Amino acid sequence: MNQLARRLGVPDAVVIGLGSMLGAGVFVVFGPAAAAAGGAGLLPALVLAGFIAYCNATSSARLAARYPESGGTYVYGRERLGPFAGFLAGWGFVVGKTASCAAMALTIGAYLWPGQARLVAVGAVLAVTAVNLRGIAKTATVTRALVALVLAVLTVVAVVGVLGGPVQLARLTDPGGSARGVLTAAGLLFFAFAGYARIATLGEEVRDPRRTIPRAVPLALGTVLVIYLVLAVVALGVLGADRLAGSTAPLVDVVTAAGLPNLAWVVRAGATIAVTGVLLSLVAGVGRTTLAMARRRDLPGALAAVHPVHQVPHRAEAAVAAVVILVVLLGDVRQAIGFSSCTVLVYYAITNAAALTLGRDPDRRLPVRVLAGLGLVGCLLLAVNLPLGSVLAGFGVLAVGAALFGLRTGWRPGQRLSRR
Repeated sequence: MNQLARRLGVPDAVVIGLGSMLGAGVFVVFGPAAAAAGGAGLLPALVLAGFIAYCNATSSARLAARYPESGGTYVYGRERLGPFAGFLAGWGFVVGKTASCAAMALTIGAYLWPGQARLVAVGAVLAVTAVNLRGIAKTATVTRALVALVLAVLTVVAVVGVLGGPVQLARLTDPGGSARGVLTAAGLLFFAFAGYARIATLGEEVRDPRRTIPRAVPLALGTVLVIYLVLAVVALGVLGADRLAGSTAPLVDVVTAAGLPNLAWVVRAGATIAVTGVLLSLVAGVGRTTLAMARRRDLPGALAAVHPVHQVPHRAEAAVAAVVILVVLLGDVRQAIGFSSCTVLVYYAITNAAALTLGRDPDRRLPVRVLAGLGLVGCLLLAVNLPLGSVLAGFGVLAVGAALFGLRTGWRPGQRLSRR
């Protein structure tokens, strides 16, 4: 049997979404975002990124309820817009998130053993792959424990910052940045939200997906947005825009500035745990999109196998792990956040375009088609306003994928293909 088991309810799906989002982004992305937007622009950029993520989440939830199978927008784009749109979404997701996996693994190495960061990174990839290969229930259990620990660490940072900082609210209006800077910062901050669609890629593994997915996605996203806003206010209020912009570990600097440098190791440990949780979910999510693409022969068919006992896409996840390890050993992932943000924003643009074809939803009070339209425009706007190197690399890789698709299928721009 080549199907995945439905084992996850709403709480498990929310936890996996939290585990995908509460990772490296919250520990590192406030610095470059503050450099782009300045003090007065950081919070608006965060709200903008959160709003676009909400639009995307609404579209993802509607589509996932309609198509409850693994693959996310690869499936939605294919079914609603045609094979090329689906392929481009799947290609962008797999390539961008594979780079993110490598960046996460190297971050773990840098925190745990800077002198042997690559070696530790390889060990981290092997460890999380081993957990994922034991089954999605094991993934949810481990992620639940990681999320609890990370939330505890982030709470410590917020409390210490408020009590000992002190938080100077006047710093929230420090001048600097520009309108384009806010868009650039929002694109970078989007990286810290992007894991919510991890829930949608579990469409084949949740119980009652038409009920579970639309509930789990906004719950996870709303929780994370509140956490990020609190931490952004604390970090900016304690450090100020200039110091925050130059920080590579802003939450560590918050507790140090608050007069408790001995807590820095707690934050570093929390960052390591958080990134491990993200890596765990990312490898699983990329593996399932790879599975969906292999089922339709957009990737080698051998990757479509599902383990007969653990009911996971074991060959796809092993292949993803191998590519991630190769990037860890040989690649330069310093621009991975920008590159990943660019390709993933295009992925969500296709999500919103697919959602626009669904028509009205009589069961929802919100103007879902308006949200899908705003999400489509917002994703493309943020993508093209990312740093130039990230834009060139991201769209270059997407162009390579389009060329490969054309060579394999004989497709040319403007040509229509059947969706099946």
